[in-house]
Amino acid sequence: MTISSSLSAGVSGLAANAHRLATISDNIANSATFGYRRATTDFHSLMMGSGPGRYVAGGVATTSQRLVDESGALSSTSNPTDLAVRGRGFLPVSATAIIGGDDADFRLATTGSFRADEEGYLRTPDGQTLLGWPAGLDGSIGTFPRDTIGGLQPVRVPAGQLSGIPTTEVTLAINLPATSTQEGAEGLPEELTVEYYDNLGTTQQLGLTFTPSLPAAGGAPTNEWVMQITDGAAGDTLVGEYTLTFEDSREAGGALLSVTATQGGDYDPETGAFEIEVAGGPISVNIGAGDVSGGLSQLAALFSPLTISRDGAATGNMTSVEVDPGGFVHAYYDNGASRRIYQVPLVDVPNPNGLETHDGQSYTLTRDSGDMLLWNAGDGPTGDIVGFAREESTVDVASELTQLIQTQRAYSTNAKVIQTVELSFAEETDLPVEISVWVLERLELIPLRVCSATIAPLLVRMLDICMVPKLGGHRAPGFNAGPRRARTFGRPF
Repeated sequence: MTISSSLSAGVSGLAANAHRLATISDNIANSATFGYRRATTDFHSLMMGSGPGRYVAGGVATTSQRLVDESGALSSTSNPTDLAVRGRGFLPVSATAIIGGDDADFRLATTGSFRADEEGYLRTPDGQTLLGWPAGLDGSIGTFPRDTIGGLQPVRVPAGQLSGIPTTEVTLAINLPATSTQEGAEGLPEELTVEYYDNLGTTQQLGLTFTPSLPAAGGAPTNEWVMQITDGAAGDTLVGEYTLTFEDSREAGGALLSVTATQGGDYDPETGAFEIEVAGGPISVNIGAGDVSGGLSQLAALFSPLTISRDGAATGNMTSVEVDPGGFVHAYYDNGASRRIYQVPLVDVPNPNGLETHDGQSYTLTRDSGDMLLWNAGDGPTGDIVGFAREESTVDVASELTQLIQTQRAYSTNAKVIQTVELSFAEETDLPVEISVWVLERLELIPLRVCSATIAPLLVRMLDICMVPKLGGHRAPGFNAGPRRARTFGRPF
């Protein structure tokens, strides 16, 4: 019956608005939750076979979804391992610190406050562990599969670990006295010590000796020096000997003209470097190219070590861990050294809104989300990773409050529909005495429970006729004082 369908439609309206109210309340409750993505509830009308001259109320159905593809604003923090994704993509995390053979613990997150736990794993307060690809001892990242989590490991900070970086390159900028290669000079060598770090982080020394070549009697200045290099780690063993010749032309006077190797690696005039073999391995020594300023020169009468630099570092303690925009995790030490220890990729899926939501603003893959693919942060469709930052909630409180008012009014209106239909189904004993007597005397065929959709509006109107005058303290017109007699309204039946 049409009146019955009205009741069903009203009930479905109450349920639908209650469903929307649940999503609104959840959104408002998480308006300050980092990484929260708001949920929405949409209404869909239902049709129940209406036809010409006949309409059956179908009611309403709801569908809810979480808008995971929306991004919140980023807010800065003081923790270097507070991470957020700027743009498309998700951080790979695990619900535990161990990744098993299946994907049960693998999850996705858009932000997290990661800190080292008692075992050194970077974890959030609710237990999500950051995942990444481990780096080799030289900081290089190997080749790993991009369509599975194979190769991903929990990021573990080497807390309390010492680190020393061996020296692999030394750069020299030294001026040799031009007067030392002239006739009558004493020919005394110039000596210099350069420190470097071996493979154990221990300081070692290279001994450099520059000996001028003197001209024959009455000869012109030779502008030539012999450079010898010894390694203190190998008992001052000679590891390099080179003959240096300098320009004396007006255009390039004092510049390095040529370098001839007697012992050690050949000099490269393009890079201005050669290689020597010390106890711990090869070291590249850069003395500059002739057509480039810097490096070795021969001017005036002073021996001047202008610049001496080297890479590497002595043994030091780790002080902090940071993640750069490319997802590389770096460990920093108090000796100024740094090491790349992991790379955190970003996970991309075709349909982020198809992900299944879990506690802690984390998600898992589903059939609706599509298959995942791991990208280097900043490559392909993905954004980059921002340290010292968290992603704020995507909830707009003003918009949610507006929807809350609309939902409350809709809920109340549906409740009014149910109240009206219930009145139409009221039993005869629930009606005022005047209406009950009038109906029984003039239409004995009406059953105690009025079920006809045609007569129900008439009874409602009777109720209105009776009740409205009673508000003023008077009996409804058409009724006498007796409980069993009533006047007829209009023409009698």
